[in-house]
Amino acid sequence: MTTPSTCVTPSTPAARRPAARRLLLVCALPLVLALTASCTSSGHEEKAATAGAAGVGDPLFAGLGNGGYHVSHYGLTLDYDPDGNRLKGKAVITARSTQRLSAFNLDLKGLTVRGATVDGRAARTAREGTELTVTPETAVGKDRQFTTTVEYDGVPKTVMGDDGAKEGWIETSDGAVGLGEPTGSMTWFPGNHHPSDKAAYDITVTVPKDLTAVSNGELKRKETKGDRTTFSWHNGEPMASYLATVAIGDFDVATSKSGDIPLYVATDPEEAETEADDSIDVPGTIDEVLDWERGLFGPYPFSSAGAIVDHLPGLDYALETQTKPYFEAAPDEALVVHEMAHQWFGNSVTPRTWRDMWLNESFATYAEWMWEEKTGGRSTDQIFADFYDNSDDESEGIWAFPPADPPSGARVSDSPVYGRGAMVLHKLRKAVGDKPFFEAVRAWTHDHRHGNADTAQFIRHFEEHTGKDLGRVFDTWLRGKGKPPSADA
Repeated sequence: MTTPSTCVTPSTPAARRPAARRLLLVCALPLVLALTASCTSSGHEEKAATAGAAGVGDPLFAGLGNGGYHVSHYGLTLDYDPDGNRLKGKAVITARSTQRLSAFNLDLKGLTVRGATVDGRAARTAREGTELTVTPETAVGKDRQFTTTVEYDGVPKTVMGDDGAKEGWIETSDGAVGLGEPTGSMTWFPGNHHPSDKAAYDITVTVPKDLTAVSNGELKRKETKGDRTTFSWHNGEPMASYLATVAIGDFDVATSKSGDIPLYVATDPEEAETEADDSIDVPGTIDEVLDWERGLFGPYPFSSAGAIVDHLPGLDYALETQTKPYFEAAPDEALVVHEMAHQWFGNSVTPRTWRDMWLNESFATYAEWMWEEKTGGRSTDQIFADFYDNSDDESEGIWAFPPADPPSGARVSDSPVYGRGAMVLHKLRKAVGDKPFFEAVRAWTHDHRHGNADTAQFIRHFEEHTGKDLGRVFDTWLRGKGKPPSADA
């Protein structure tokens, strides 16, 4: 039944929660009829539709993510022109509602929204900061699957993260790359950009035919028409949006296998020359590292692996983008070890909030320690001692705050999260013994495979799986403020 034309709705599109409330009809009789119609056959009245929250309340990044729904799949169709750095995109977002939704938000920074639909019907949109509010023609019922399509274009932004690092959409000498940790993914596609809402992805990218577009997962199609080539990538396992990437450029591509896992390594020719000079075989190193890490951490959690070795001077970091870590230059072995360890810790077992990031970085850093010992360098005991007395080059600042309690988003990548986090793991290993420690680690990656977990769960998991009271270790090394009085504490 069509709402009578005498009803009045606001002429300005809704924006975030206050504006969403203005969507309520202001004529009394249709409101009464609507409330009556909302009664179920059992006589119980359904809750009125309300707008989903703008933000999930992350303790470090309160504005990230959105409430009222969970995404199961992103279908991104992108067309990129390096001349002018222009991006045209269509995002098809499949989600399930957790409440009756009169409106909901997506995170999007910059770019121009050209139109949106919900389940094929035109929807209104409004922008406020990084919040894109979508108001469907009719409310979305609770626990309903729905599909939102957003068409957009423009020049995507490079942003400076709270930690001072570049992220978002970054131009390179021959193309561009999308890097998302912790907030940059919203610069090139709209979505629920918080690590607690993971989804599968299909990413299709069309670029000039002399360039290659690399993304997460497996390449399903490559097709050239005229002077443009389309690459279609499929990532079937759940992925947090900060781990999504698209790298566009002139790449040499090498394909191989690590066991039964297909490897796809894309290398900028300038960095391929560096690899030759330094005798670094990235595909071979990945194969060796994955074989070793599977023995420590359990089965590799994804359907494919690989790397993107780009040429991006000045970026000064690598990123554990899912299935294909991104290296801004030719990496050394230790960096490959670190980023591949993230495929288990961070990518498969993803932090519930950004405060839990130490669960990612401690394991990746500790993997480096164990690799150094394996390859004839310092023992893990010696590295721990060097960190404790601050003689290791990477130990500066590790006592600034407890690893699981960064004081702000600007500090989420500081050294306590990495080095002191690895020290926590070493103390746990010493407290329970090697066999129980690695059994508990493999149980952790198994129990939370493709899910989210937090610090409290980790503590409980280790105590339950080892049968030991580990409160002293966690109180001293994880929660304690400042440097413990002794390395044996």
